[in-house]
Amino acid sequence: MRKLVTSALPYANGPLHLGHLAGAYLPADVYVRYLRSKGEDVVWVCGSDEHGAAISMRAKTEARTERDIIDTYHGLNGEAFERFGVSFDIFHRTSAPLHHETSRELFAQLVGQGGQFEERTTEQYFDPEFETFLADRFIQGTCPNCGFTEAYGDQCENCGRDLSPTELIAPKSKLSGAKPVLRLTKHWYFRLDLHEAWLRHYISDGSVDGQPHHDPTLWRNHVVGQCMSWLDAGLQPRAYTRDLDWGIQVPTVPGHITAEEAAGKVLYVWFDAPIGYISATKQWALDRGEPDLWEQYWKHGEAELIHFIGKDNIVFHCLTFQATLKALGDYNVASYVPANQFLNFEGDKFSKSRGWGITMDEYLAEFAELPNHVDAMRYALLRNAPENRDADFRWDDFVGFHDKELADKLGNFVNRTLVLVHKFFEGRVPAASLPHNAFLELSSRFKEVDAQLARFNFKDALASTIGLIDWANADLQARAPWTLAKADPDDPAIAEALAVACQAVALASALFAPFVPETGTRISGLLAAPAFTFAQVEASLAAGESLLSAGHPLGQPTILFAKIQDRKDDTRMALVQTQKEKLRAILMAAPTTHDSLPAADPVPDDAEATALSPAIEPEMIQYEDFAKLELRTGRILSAEAIPKADKLLKLGIDLGTELRTVVSGIALHFDPVKLVGQDVLVLTNLAPRKLRGVESRGMILMADTPEGGLAFIAPPAGSTPGMRVS
Repeated sequence: MRKLVTSALPYANGPLHLGHLAGAYLPADVYVRYLRSKGEDVVWVCGSDEHGAAISMRAKTEARTERDIIDTYHGLNGEAFERFGVSFDIFHRTSAPLHHETSRELFAQLVGQGGQFEERTTEQYFDPEFETFLADRFIQGTCPNCGFTEAYGDQCENCGRDLSPTELIAPKSKLSGAKPVLRLTKHWYFRLDLHEAWLRHYISDGSVDGQPHHDPTLWRNHVVGQCMSWLDAGLQPRAYTRDLDWGIQVPTVPGHITAEEAAGKVLYVWFDAPIGYISATKQWALDRGEPDLWEQYWKHGEAELIHFIGKDNIVFHCLTFQATLKALGDYNVASYVPANQFLNFEGDKFSKSRGWGITMDEYLAEFAELPNHVDAMRYALLRNAPENRDADFRWDDFVGFHDKELADKLGNFVNRTLVLVHKFFEGRVPAASLPHNAFLELSSRFKEVDAQLARFNFKDALASTIGLIDWANADLQARAPWTLAKADPDDPAIAEALAVACQAVALASALFAPFVPETGTRISGLLAAPAFTFAQVEASLAAGESLLSAGHPLGQPTILFAKIQDRKDDTRMALVQTQKEKLRAILMAAPTTHDSLPAADPVPDDAEATALSPAIEPEMIQYEDFAKLELRTGRILSAEAIPKADKLLKLGIDLGTELRTVVSGIALHFDPVKLVGQDVLVLTNLAPRKLRGVESRGMILMADTPEGGLAFIAPPAGSTPGMRVS
């Protein structure tokens, strides 16, 4: 079956950050590379979203043209995607004439059908100084819900509530600062309410018009939940036009929209942007010299449509766009929408204004000296992917994934295997049959990863792939051919052990390739073999054959991954430390910016962490329970008593990339003045809790002394704040 894969069109209003990459592009790239490796017919389209109020606002604010802005960021983001190995079949743009033509044509087709739209004349805000109607994002005022004074006309970014401009208190124009006035204007509203019944079945049981359409078990819970909440609230008609001068002009439609009515109006960006998937596919077909080929991916039932997006785009893709496609009559609706949740950065949201986070192009430039820097970041983001819940990127975890898994596990196993084969078999794959149990193990590992990728479980698939290396390392260690060789250099078990290891390396080259393509290519190079595909692996396993034939000459062993944290060479770790220092500088300059950080839940006033009495039998826990605890080194920067709380101190603790307030019940044991500079261990991933009106976001670890006092469990000498303890 053909597959058309789309990724959310990135907005050409600024550089994309790592959270964007982890959301809709890396998972799609893994999936598409996997499908190509299986020999499937797949096309992956994307492009820049280049219309809408935000771009127009930025142009006016910076005294630039919209074209200048979109050209800048289309080029910047497109190059960053390419350098990160994001392998679109086409990266198009919505400013292209073909996209304008397609969008106007489809809008006119919908309007011309009759019944899909209704005209509404409503009052909307108008800027009397700029003499223009104002898009919702051009209006700012006080939120009626939380009192935030800089809420937008469509949403309050402080409390998250959806708003309409007329709900704002004391609204003002973002263009001129003037108080806007209400004026009448006409727009065309798509009758989304007419599609509610079929959309409910489509989302809940995977059927369309009473026929099975897709496997509903492959839809993530948060996608279904968000859609059903909108359906349960009742869908309403939605305006597909706006009063703007930047965008796709509303077409005249004989008998429905006159030229006078269309003047000064553009298509709503959330109608226009998803149409970009269609126009991009058209352009891809034209570039191939087959202009009608796009229809094979959009208008034939045997083709599947799959959208990769972030959770903020779920409703528009799953409800609004699917209703649009269904209304057009001969277009496929999406089979799957594996939307990711959000990736945060060191405990907080990515924020361009505060400099909190790192953009794709910044990472590529600032880590260029790190060997394999592209695959290092791809791996870290995929291992910590926000598939079913929000995730948090941390530099310490980045280093850990690279050093402990890519270097210590994968790199070490590949190098170890090649060194041993060169030592005992002159660099050629040993002529030995794989033991049946080893063949079954390799086959089982492949099938597990294959099934997980097919079900969009990319995080689990990568964990299973590194699990293959864990097994292969353990198998090689157990067979210990180096020990066997000391007793009998001709022992056939030596060849058998290294034959298994060679096949595991070959399988690893195929399995890792969708996730870290440069690494997959490098492993193939070390094997002196063409890149193995999933299709080849499947065929070889089905035939009971090895991927590498006996006697195949291997390349010379080299180091795949040089560790970032290296005692003999600190140049790579310095790259990470530079990033940490940037964040610390932001925190020191504005320490209150992280008041909303997810943090810890302290114990009650009189129960700061103490050791259990020897007479009490502790409750046994499982390793998984312990693994949930996040312990980090910290340093007390401030300490003060809390009024009317004799036992409590308010501590300000430096955790390397953030400052935390922790309320601790140690006031009877320590002078707060003498605590400044004290190194501590902090439990950081408890829920926040207020004590005496102070929100505490962590818990320091203490031990009982023989005299009945408390002592700090301090980190080792020389440690720095923020180091993870395990």
